[in-house]
Amino acid sequence: MTIVRQTQHKTWTRYLLWLAILVFLAGAIWYYTRPALPRVQLVKVERGIVEATVSNTRAGTVKACHRAKLSAPSGGQIARLLVKKGERVKAGQVLLELWNDDLAAQARLAQEQRNMALTQARQACVQADLAEKEAVRAQQLQVRGFISNEGLEQKTAAAKVARGGCVAARSQIDQSQSRIAAARAGLDRLVLKAPFDGIVADISGELGEYATPSPPGIPTPPAIDLIDDRCLFVSAPIDEVDAAHIKAGQTARITLDAIRGKTFAGRVKRVAPYVLELEKQARTVEVEVDFIEPPTTENLLAGYSADVEIVHTTHQNVLRIPTQTLLEGRRVLVYKPDGLLVERTVTTGLANWEQTEITAGLVEGDQIVLSLDQTGVTAGAKVVDRDASRQSRK
Repeated sequence: MTIVRQTQHKTWTRYLLWLAILVFLAGAIWYYTRPALPRVQLVKVERGIVEATVSNTRAGTVKACHRAKLSAPSGGQIARLLVKKGERVKAGQVLLELWNDDLAAQARLAQEQRNMALTQARQACVQADLAEKEAVRAQQLQVRGFISNEGLEQKTAAAKVARGGCVAARSQIDQSQSRIAAARAGLDRLVLKAPFDGIVADISGELGEYATPSPPGIPTPPAIDLIDDRCLFVSAPIDEVDAAHIKAGQTARITLDAIRGKTFAGRVKRVAPYVLELEKQARTVEVEVDFIEPPTTENLLAGYSADVEIVHTTHQNVLRIPTQTLLEGRRVLVYKPDGLLVERTVTTGLANWEQTEITAGLVEGDQIVLSLDQTGVTAGAKVVDRDASRQSRK
């Protein structure tokens, strides 16, 4: 009987040993195959600046402060083309002349007529002076009785007629001067001059071609497109719902597609006093922003596409969090020291695309989850600080 009991005891001991081994193996398998805790990126709640900004709805454009699309007011054949594309010119410099030989001849004729009128006026006025002197002498002789009253009247009348001829001759000078001015004005209509210093951006037409002015309501290419590239600004459309926040003098940030990775300081110089109503587009207000620090090493060209971010309100030294950490309903996931995530509702203040002001619900130093798009990152879940785990491995 004792032998049987000893045999049964050994059998149960063997079974328990194997069971313990199986439990250990199962635990080891579970431990090494269990799902890893999500590794999340955390960010601390800190103090800083939060700005409220307004951005353009469509791409803005870099424009020149002075740009003129020049055309001669009269049509004609291009006789002289004195500039080339890309050439820099000075204000008043002649750019283009149309054929004007006929008007030049008229101007010369008017000048000759003026010279002739001057000569005739001098002659007529000398004769008038002589006739007046003779009339004075006749008056003296009449007093002495040497000539009759009739003779005196004839001399006096002759002097008056001569003086009238002098005045008429001088009026011919004025008429000739007016004809000269008219001829010169006609010549000026056929000469295109630069209204300001700038660079010739484009030329429409070649030497010998016929240039036609734009009829009313029918736009035609200008003869010369002149740009003053020393002064450039950005014109950008802002949605009408944001326009009320924008005022001249506010600071702005300018980014250019052609110059990537850089932001340039700007200042609002003008807000259009009307709203653009374009078909199939949102109503917008044109805003002009000057460069405070324009590009120095890069080539800034008129026509570049640009975006502006206008700062209209700033809060200093406030609690802030990255805007992307906010869940719907103004909730955030707070990370506890034991790795547990707790959901918390916050009260927000000023906000932009990057930072949001927190007025209640968090304190400085709290850690919140930044990587919200990971699987398993929800309230009540346990997670691992990705940065802390990386440092521990180091």
